[in-house]
Amino acid sequence: MAEKTNEFTAREALFYHETIRPGKIEIVASKPMATQRDLSLAYSPGVAVPVQAIAENPADAFRYTAKGNLVAVISNGTAILGLGNLGALASKPVMEGKAVLFKRFADVDSIDIELATEDPDAFIEAVALMEPSFGGINLEDIKAPECFVIEQALRERMKIPIMHDDQHGTAIIATAGLINACQLTGRDLKDVKMVVNGAGASALACTALIKSVGVPHENVIVCDRSGPIYPGRDNVDQWKSAHAVDTPHRTLEEALEGADIFLGLSAAGALKPEWVAKMADQPIIFAMANPDPEITPADAMRVRPDAIVATGRSDYPNQVNNVLGFPFIFRGALDVRATTINEEMKIAAAHAIAELARLPVPEEVAAAYGRKHQFGRDYIIPAPFDPRLMETVSAAVAKAAMDSGVAQQPIEDFDAYRHQLKSRMNPTTSVLTSVYDEVKANPKRMIFAEAEEDVVLRAAIQFRDFGYGTPVLVGRTQAVRDKLAELGVDNPESFEIQNSAESDLVPQMVEHLYAKLQRRGHTERDVRRMVNQERNIFAALLLELGHGDAMISGLTRPFAQTMREVARVLDPKPGGVPFGVHMMIGKTQTTFMADTTINERPSAADLAHIARETAAVARRLGHEPRVAFLSYSTFGNPSGKWLESIREAVAILDAEDPGFEYEGEMAPDAALNPKVMGMYPFSRLSAPANVLVMPGLQSANLSAKLLRELGGNATIGPMLIGMEKPVQIAPMTAIAPDVLTLAVLAAAGVVG
Repeated sequence: MAEKTNEFTAREALFYHETIRPGKIEIVASKPMATQRDLSLAYSPGVAVPVQAIAENPADAFRYTAKGNLVAVISNGTAILGLGNLGALASKPVMEGKAVLFKRFADVDSIDIELATEDPDAFIEAVALMEPSFGGINLEDIKAPECFVIEQALRERMKIPIMHDDQHGTAIIATAGLINACQLTGRDLKDVKMVVNGAGASALACTALIKSVGVPHENVIVCDRSGPIYPGRDNVDQWKSAHAVDTPHRTLEEALEGADIFLGLSAAGALKPEWVAKMADQPIIFAMANPDPEITPADAMRVRPDAIVATGRSDYPNQVNNVLGFPFIFRGALDVRATTINEEMKIAAAHAIAELARLPVPEEVAAAYGRKHQFGRDYIIPAPFDPRLMETVSAAVAKAAMDSGVAQQPIEDFDAYRHQLKSRMNPTTSVLTSVYDEVKANPKRMIFAEAEEDVVLRAAIQFRDFGYGTPVLVGRTQAVRDKLAELGVDNPESFEIQNSAESDLVPQMVEHLYAKLQRRGHTERDVRRMVNQERNIFAALLLELGHGDAMISGLTRPFAQTMREVARVLDPKPGGVPFGVHMMIGKTQTTFMADTTINERPSAADLAHIARETAAVARRLGHEPRVAFLSYSTFGNPSGKWLESIREAVAILDAEDPGFEYEGEMAPDAALNPKVMGMYPFSRLSAPANVLVMPGLQSANLSAKLLRELGGNATIGPMLIGMEKPVQIAPMTAIAPDVLTLAVLAAAGVVG
């Protein structure tokens, strides 16, 4: 069960789906449920009031229920990914995953439904009966030609948006990319000659939409396994015959000679390099077979260096990724209560995506991806985690629905709507995801100091399997290998293990550390014992002497003890103190809290330093920092003896103009609650603070831990800031994903 699946092993995929709680989704109440009164309002007798209102006016369902933001992801499992017909139950992980993507990218609530039937009529009847429950239907992984029949029948019967994403999602993204590829190569859509290989649902939907944006019908040759589809050919169904054209060509190879565009949704290796060589100048190749393309970009470029190549793969440029489309298409459709997703809305989405790729990429997006994204041959489609997709695509779809007359609730103020779209999502989630991509592009050697711990080893295995770099495991050699075997690793010997009892690096380490500690009361014997017996000392020396790029520890000892051990080897960065930051990630906002781990009573200079460095971390994670120096006092009320250091810290920043908003001293409500903030019109904060600088360690550490346990938000940290080398200390309660996140952040240089 350890076979490799692209970027991870099957074992890790199963562990991901099983750990914490089975599956990927849960239902969370959106209203208070704490008291008997709450329950009475939520159910009986209070629920009778909205029931009566909806009975009298069905449109009120959008006011009083979740219908307007709820999409069903429905499949019968007859065409699961590239795996074929494995049945409805086997499709459930995919449908759950699609539901998660709806929420993650567009704040659309979604529930998966798997129907155990291959009878199109039974499927249609079951879905149609559910119209009162949902605001939209996303059909998924249904084989052709049944998917065409099902979608058409449901669109005719139901008055809510219906979309088979395998068809139209792929079509929209591919069309956006082709629009831009044609622009880059100086082609007019009405003049291009295109060859499509594959005649399944996705291929035919792509063909239809590309024709809708201007490519003439007669300029497109569609090929299936038997070759080009032409009028009168045997064994051609009604959906294929709609794209038949008169052509003398009888093979894909013949059709490709002189063609401008190849669009493939067929099978790996279906496009031969020698055929690419016969295409027109600057050929455009969309090789989108899943999971391996019809031709790799390297093979295509070898024979035609002037080609533009797109695939469905994230490890190549120009990924045709449906996540660029379906969340935002449904977002826009739901927001105007569209009765359908029509051709105008799909075309609007394709043009919006294409236009976005041509715009300058925001600095925070480029920085998060670790490379410069700029419109060109390797960037004809936006990055999947570009936060502007939500605003751009959703608004374009909503407007197209209004213009085409299918919107039941038109938007009056599009500027306000765009602002609302931007505020729905937390930019941290996009940036964090792109940080992972950056580390994959620039893998590092990560030292895991406590490699005999299951949690640490799981994180280390994922670090390697996901392509983030090489884990350096510190521990007893056989003990670590035995643990790796227990966790299902087939080749434990392939992992690098550093054992102080066997390492030939120990003499150099002892010499280095003794030179540092000999005037701090330590004998050479003391130092040798530390190196031989203390894993954090040994691991920190590996980092110090260049045998790794970053280090993580903390699972077996309290933070303060681990920090003391690490600090014997590694120094703080010049000009400031090290400190800890907890990052609290909510649905629409992220809050950075510092210093939560190290400095018991920071001086004014320390507080100013902590504010500057935490603001820099917030910026690297996609936020414009607004810093509040917190206190029990708000601008002198009440007065007290501990306020001077805070006021002096503010004065230090006043003197240097640090380039971000800051204010203090202030109580938490004055920093975070807009109503309370309104009582202080002179405050320099333009909106609630997102960086909270605490006055002392006790209040900071207590607040961070209370929020983590009671607040319900995801928490990352504490993140250690200000050491000369990238090192992170995870909490003892951390699970493998927590350790992996800190390791990736350290490897990327986002924190540290």
